[in-house]
Parts: sequence; structure tokens; C-alpha cells
Amino acid sequence: MLIYDQPIERAKPEGRPAAAVPAGFSVLELVQLLWQRKAAIASAALIAACAAVAVGKSLTPKYTASAQLYVDPRELQLVDRELTPRAQDISGLAMVVESQARVITSNNVLLQVIRDTNLEKDPEFGGRDGKGFLGSLLGLVGIEMRPSAEQQKQIQMGALEALNRHINVKKTDRTFIVDIDVWSYEPAKAAMLANAISKAYLAESKQSQAAAARRATTDLSGRLKELQERLRNAENTLAVYKAQNNFVGTQDTLISDQQLSSSNQRLAAARALTLDAQAKYDQIEASRKAASDPSAIPEVLQSQTIANLRAQYAEARKRQAELQSELGPRHPALRQAEQQVQDLRRTINEEVGRFAQAAKNDLIRARDYEASLSKALEAQKRQSVQMSQASVRLRELERDVDASRDVYQSFLKRSRETEEQESLNTSNARIIGEATVPQRRTFPPAMSLLAMIGFVLGGLAAAGWIIAANHLAPGTGPLPRPEETPALKEFAVAKGGGDPRPQTAVSLIEKPMIIELQETDVIRTLGGILATDSTADVTRLGWPTLRAGFPLMTVLSAIREMRAALTRRAGEQTVPVMAVIGADADQDRSIAALNIALAAARDGVKVLLIDADLKQRTLSGKVSHLARSEPSRFGWLGIGTRAPRAIATANGISILPVLNTGDAKAGDAIGKAVVQARSETGCDLVILDGPALPWGPADRKLLDIADGLVGILPTELDINEHMEGIISALGGDERKIVGVVLSEVTPTAPGSQQDRQYA
Repeated sequence: MLIYDQPIERAKPEGRPAAAVPAGFSVLELVQLLWQRKAAIASAALIAACAAVAVGKSLTPKYTASAQLYVDPRELQLVDRELTPRAQDISGLAMVVESQARVITSNNVLLQVIRDTNLEKDPEFGGRDGKGFLGSLLGLVGIEMRPSAEQQKQIQMGALEALNRHINVKKTDRTFIVDIDVWSYEPAKAAMLANAISKAYLAESKQSQAAAARRATTDLSGRLKELQERLRNAENTLAVYKAQNNFVGTQDTLISDQQLSSSNQRLAAARALTLDAQAKYDQIEASRKAASDPSAIPEVLQSQTIANLRAQYAEARKRQAELQSELGPRHPALRQAEQQVQDLRRTINEEVGRFAQAAKNDLIRARDYEASLSKALEAQKRQSVQMSQASVRLRELERDVDASRDVYQSFLKRSRETEEQESLNTSNARIIGEATVPQRRTFPPAMSLLAMIGFVLGGLAAAGWIIAANHLAPGTGPLPRPEETPALKEFAVAKGGGDPRPQTAVSLIEKPMIIELQETDVIRTLGGILATDSTADVTRLGWPTLRAGFPLMTVLSAIREMRAALTRRAGEQTVPVMAVIGADADQDRSIAALNIALAAARDGVKVLLIDADLKQRTLSGKVSHLARSEPSRFGWLGIGTRAPRAIATANGISILPVLNTGDAKAGDAIGKAVVQARSETGCDLVILDGPALPWGPADRKLLDIADGLVGILPTELDINEHMEGIISALGGDERKIVGVVLSEVTPTAPGSQQDRQYA
């Protein structure tokens, strides 16, 4: 039985014997029980130790040999300058090493080991000759039968499966070290297999690299012919296009460009010659027209003929002057001398005229030459424009040729490199520790360890058997009593009320939530002074109500847990119904019911509080003057023909007074209201204030409707006696109790107190 004024402890029965059904056990009694059976436990432990040693002796020992490989994922760079690359992704390297660890146990490696070590003939690995019974009989007479290819393959697959079970490959963290562990029933065989696996892995790694290089070489060589043909076609197309469009010249410039440049230079020189000839001719003509001495022209002065004629002319003039001084004007010698001077002057003029004609001829020739050069240059310009237009296609063809040449050269170079890499081993894996013949077995463990394990397991099994047998047969040993185990979650309550005789029938009840409602948790108001005609407020009814603004109060947390237990009992799909009950028909129960509803409303729960006290009707009397209020969303919850409607309050609580009629009719109306509240969505929790003891048939119906019960025990009374009365009255419904409220709050405060908690 629970002592309700001391929620943590258990109540010790007075004058009643301990219940016969065990509620638990204590560690001290468990130790006492095991000590009493120590001989049996020790005997069982020794027997188990001997059995473990015997089993260990009968097991075939296993030996494990280990070989260590250093698998560096950074392969040797035999083509570049450095042997290994400097910077690589560490996570990527670790994945490469793990992949290589899986390669060690691949079928290719293990099949090679089987072929090298003839494991298909080893009985430990399922080896057999494949002859069968008939082959054995024929072997006795000297006829040997060889297994077929299919039989040989099946034998190898069996040996492969067995070898897989004997191998364990693991990688050391944050290293490139891989351990190959192989176990066998023979130590030498284990070491031999570990070394064979490591060597087969290295050979497989080398072969795989060579095969990859060979495959790359084959693929590249197959593409070389196609690339070579493409390059040849591109070059032929380029050559034909050059020939068709007269693209002839050196690699840097074309002949047409060279000719155009040369023609420009020659035209400039011809124009200079024309200008020079024009100037010379103009000078000669100007001298002749001005009647000046034509022999003063620079070209005339340079002529040897003119020079001789001028010398003869000077000599003739001299002689004429001498004869004029000696002879008369009509003298024949003088006339002859004058005639000679005139002839020489005429000859000189004729010679100068020939110079003028020569200059004119030179001018005409220079002009003709310049015109021919200008015409040829225009033709070359037109040809150059045509060549420029054709060079667009030419450059496109040249780019095609260059691209084809580059691709072909890169493929050719890479093909030669991969061809050479077929004979190179770039793997950086090596054996750093060969397996040695193990000197100690790995299974089974040492006999001392087996004996210790068997001893411990045997002792634990014997102790467990004794404890189980003791609980199944209560009379075989000391059992713990319920009143000596306060930490259990279940407690026993004897039925029968105040019968002093020993009780044999005991009901096990799950311990409910115990709440202490203290004076410090509430605040009081004077309802007569604070009553208004506005929306009703439950804190102005004159009863003590929970303080507002203190969400971390212990009583609020306890009420939340009590509501959670009620919700679990009712289920998630229905509106839970709580009935607040008490031993006496007083205001303590109604005050507690109102505060439970107020605590739920402050958590956002929509509460319908129904006065189910069919006798006293305390809650209905408090809210009767508010019945004129407008109906709320629970206004449809009417009781009877002219029943009062649910009164909406400013606190999130709707209060439904009791019908002022007989108990049966009022109880039926309350039941209908609960059913309607569950069928609609406007309510989250229904709280029944009552009924109060003693219960009649109508009250029993209300208790059957409720999903959980909350008992109210005033602390000024004997709470244990009151709780026993409630449980006795409940009969078989005591399991519905989800909480007990120990209330030290009185309905009215002492008149002398004037503290702030009183309004």
C-alpha cells in the first residue's frame, strides 16, 4: 500500500502479513541467496571449466602466418625525371590501397596460387583426384583416369572457395602497409600460402600493367593508319588547291607577291627616269629658244665632238680676226676665213640639235616604259586580289593539315611510349615481410584461458538458474517483500477496506503521478468584488487559482505528465476524459479540478469542465450567475430541454453546469455531452468535477465514461485512510487512477492574512 503523504517511500502494513506475490528483490537478498548456494555454483563452474578444457583438447589447432606488403599507390614515373609524383590526394591514395587489398583476394590471384601450390589436390582445401569410385577401382589394375575439364574446373572452384575462407587481408590505418593473414592446420603450409599469395599478387600486378599497356598500344596502332591516311588526304588537297590557284613561292611569300613588289620598285624607277628625261629635254629647248649659246648645256659640254668643233671654231675666229686686221673686207682670204667660221658654227648648231633630238627620244622612250610598267602593275594587282580571296580557303586547308599532323604525331609518339612500357614494371608494391612458420597456434586459445572462460560461464549459468528457480518457486528461499523495495514502480494495495484479517487477494496497481498543490502555487481573489458583466474569468470566482506567469512551477510540470498518461490511456484518436474524485463532498475537489483545467488551458489545450457532482453541485453554484453569458463554441452542449449552456471564459475553459433534475437524468445528460464533445473538434480535454462519494448508479456510469481518474486528498485529513476508501469504492477500476493531488490549499484563506497573494 502506498503512503500518500510520503510519495517517495512505501507504506508498511500494520497488522497484515506480507503479500505472497513477489514485487521485486534487493541486492542484499540476492547476494544472500547466491552465498547459500555457493557450493552448487562452484561445482557447476568447475564442471564447465573441465568441459571447456576437454573441448579445447578435442579441437584441431589452427596456425596463422602473416606476410606484409608495401603497396605505394604512387607508381614509378620511369618516363619523367622524378620517380614518384610529389603531390597527390591523400584520400584518393587510401582508396587505391584499399582497392589493391581487394585485388589480393581476387579470383585471378588465388587461382594462380592454387595452380602454383597444387591446392586442388590438398584435402584441407577440398582437394580430390576427381576420379571417383570407378576411377579408384581402375587405378588398382593400372588404368589411370584423368578428370575432365568440367571436373577440373569444379575442383578448382572448391579449392578457391576454401582458400577464401582461410585468408584475411587488412590494411593498417594511415599507412600503405597491407597484411595478408592465412591460417591452416599446418604451420608450414600457412607460411607457404601467405608467401605464395604475396608473390602471385605482384605477378598479377605486373601482368595487369603490361596488359593495359599492350591494350593501349593496340588501340593507338589501330588509329595510326586512319590518322595517317587523313593527313595524306589533307596534304594532297592542299597541294592541288595551290596548283589550281597558282600559289607558288617560298614557305614565307608567294611569287606573285614578290613580282608585285618588284614591279612597284621598277615603276618608281621608270617614273624617275621619265622626269629626268623631261627636265633634260626642257632645258635644251629653252636654251635654243632663248638664242643663248647652246654649247653651254651640261650634256653638250661633255661631248668630245662639240669640244673639237668649239676648238676649231675658236681657231677660225682667231684667224678671221687676224685677216680682218691685215686685209680688206673683200679679200678672198678674208671671205674664206669668214665662210669657215660660219660652217663651224652651223656644224656646232647641228650637233646641238642632234643632242636635243636624242633628249626627246629618251623622253618618249621613258614615257613608253613607264606606261608599260604601270599596265603590268595593274594586272598584277588584280591577280593579287584574286589570290587573297583564294588564300582564305588555303589557310583553312593549311589548318586542317596542321591539326591532322599534330594528332598523328601525338598518337605516334604515345604509341611508341606504350609499346616500350609493356616491358617496364612501374608498380611500387613490394614485399617488406615474408611470412615465417608460426610457432604458436591461434585457435583454440590456451587451456588456461579456456578453463577461466568455462569457469566464469558455468558460475554465471548456475547463478542464473538458481535465481530463476527461486522466483518460479517462491517457497525455496527468501524473497524480498514489497514494503522493503521503495524504488519499484509498482505497489500493492489490499482490497477489503478496513478488514483487519490477513488478505490473500492482492491487486497490483501502477504507481500514479503524485502532485503536491501548495499555498505558494496559488493566488486568491475576492469574487464578489471583482465580478463583472464581461466575459467570465475563472480567476475571479473567489477560489484559489494557479499563479500566472510562472511556467516552470513544479505543479505545472506534474500536471503535464498526468495529462500525458491520460492521453496514452485514451489513445491519440479520441478526446481524453478525466474524472476528478474525492472522499468527501467538499470544495477541495472542485478547486483542484478547476486548477487542473486552468493549467491545461495555459498550455493551449481547449478544456471543457463539466460539473459531475450530482449531489452538492459546488461548481454550478459558483458559475450560476454567469449563465446569462452568450454561448461559446460549446453552446451546443446543452443538458435537458431547458438546460444551461456551456459558459465560455476568458481563460480558454468552457464550464458546463449540472442539470437541476434527478441524478439519473442529469447523469445521462452529462454522458451525452461527453459523447458530443468527443465527436466534434472544438474540445481537446474533458474534465468531470466529481462525482463525490458515496457513488450511486448514475455516478458509476460517469466513472465508466472517464479514461482516467485523479484523486484529491486534502492534507489536513488522513490521506492514506481517504485513499483506501477511494480504492475500495472503485472495486476493479482502481487501475484508472492516473494521478493523486495532495492539496494543502484551503477554500478560504485565514482572515488575518494580508499578503500580496490575496487580492
